[in-house]
Amino acid sequence: MLRVILTIVQVFSSLAIIGLVLLQRGKGADAGAGFGAGASGTVFGARGASTALSRATAIFAAVFMINSLLLTYMGTHSVGSASQPKSILDVAAEKAGDKAGAAGQGANKPGLTPAPASTGSGAQTAPAPAPSATAAPAAPAAGAAPAATPGQPATTTPPGAPPSGPTPK
Repeated sequence: MLRVILTIVQVFSSLAIIGLVLLQRGKGADAGAGFGAGASGTVFGARGASTALSRATAIFAAVFMINSLLLTYMGTHSVGSASQPKSILDVAAEKAGDKAGAAGQGANKPGLTPAPASTGSGAQTAPAPAPSATAAPAAPAAGAAPAATPGQPATTTPPGAPPSGPTPK
């Protein structure tokens, strides 16, 4: 409940800061007075709104900072639980431990595959050797037509016959 209240105060203070900053005049606003913008400062009096708006902005900025610190403290320290805060690695280790325990208890559950049983002798098995790469690929049969290259059709002309089609000039 307190976190919701602090979040509402955070949003309100941030919107107030944005509004107050947009209402304030910039440092270059006095330069426009010589070009006909001299009446713009008469709305808030002779001194203008710089002191009131600056104070309100400073107050809302202080509220925003303190509220940010409180929300950060509440986010890192669990309110109402006696356990210490956990990191992502702690949670992942607990889940891995839970999965290992579940695999030993219920191997019939879908998605759980038990590890293969060990031989008990302590000997480790080696992976199977790769097939030998010394054998050369088979050569094409004598008199066979060459394979078509990509983008060209295969030819069916027997060996020794003149090529059909246009001849280059």
